Amino acid sequence: MRTQKEIRRRAPAVLVGLLGLNFALMTLSAHDAASNQIVLSAWAQAVASPFQRAFSGVGGAGVGFFQSLANLRGAAAENAALKEQLAATEAELRGARAARDANVRLQGLLKLKDESPYQSVPARVIARDPSAWFDTVILNQGSSSGVKVNMPVVTYEGLVGRVVGVSPWSAQVSLLTNEETAAGAVVGQLEGSTALGVVRGSGDQSLLLMSYVPGLETITPGDAVTTTGQDGIFPLGLKVGEVVEVTRAGSATTSHEIKVKPAAQLDFIREVAVLLYQPPRRETMIETLPNMKRESKQ
Repeated sequence: MRTQKEIRRRAPAVLVGLLGLNFALMTLSAHDAASNQIVLSAWAQAVASPFQRAFSGVGGAGVGFFQSLANLRGAAAENAALKEQLAATEAELRGARAARDANVRLQGLLKLKDESPYQSVPARVIARDPSAWFDTVILNQGSSSGVKVNMPVVTYEGLVGRVVGVSPWSAQVSLLTNEETAAGAVVGQLEGSTALGVVRGSGDQSLLLMSYVPGLETITPGDAVTTTGQDGIFPLGLKVGEVVEVTRAGSATTSHEIKVKPAAQLDFIREVAVLLYQPPRRETMIETLPNMKRESKQ
């Protein structure tokens, strides 16, 4: 049992403790009149707010950095996939264009076969002489198919050249652009033109040179040039090309210098036809020349 003296000595401390506890309880339960929010909670939130913002910023930056890395990886993978898809699409497009062009060429050869008065052998170019001096190509048809030396080679667009060598399964063709290849030709309509000359390679892979056309003949760019058949190799009426430039002579004793663009695309030939053409005898050929008349023997 505590003595009354001890109780009186401890009473102030107990009273202070009870008052402090009461104050603490009142503080914990105190509410703000405006917001009805617990005051202690508001103070604690105000003290912690700067630390929360700092932590949130650091954490957000870290998350944003790693998210950016993930987005970059995804974009790179998507870009690679798109490049592969684009390459595949371009390859398909090139294949479709090549098939379309081949179809056009084959249809042209079929049309040529139907319209030409001469039998023909279809052939494909399998090689091209890399030398500019010898402008020749190799075909996949030869003597076993009836191909012979000097037979004309054409596309549906026009004259290509002539056969200069054969084996049983291949043939060598000298193109018109070869300076060693020449063809008798006429400017204008066969029936009414006297602008006769010779077409041969000019040294320019894209143009032909026509010589021996009399200087008094009227020649203009755009005029058609066709074969006359007078050379004993090419038949009459094959398309050679069109006039693109004329250096006029101005006199009967000097011939024009005429540049001709080939009708056939000689740089890009793929499929051709070899005409199984045998030239007529010389006397018969002269009788068929434009504007040529022979006197009958008495």
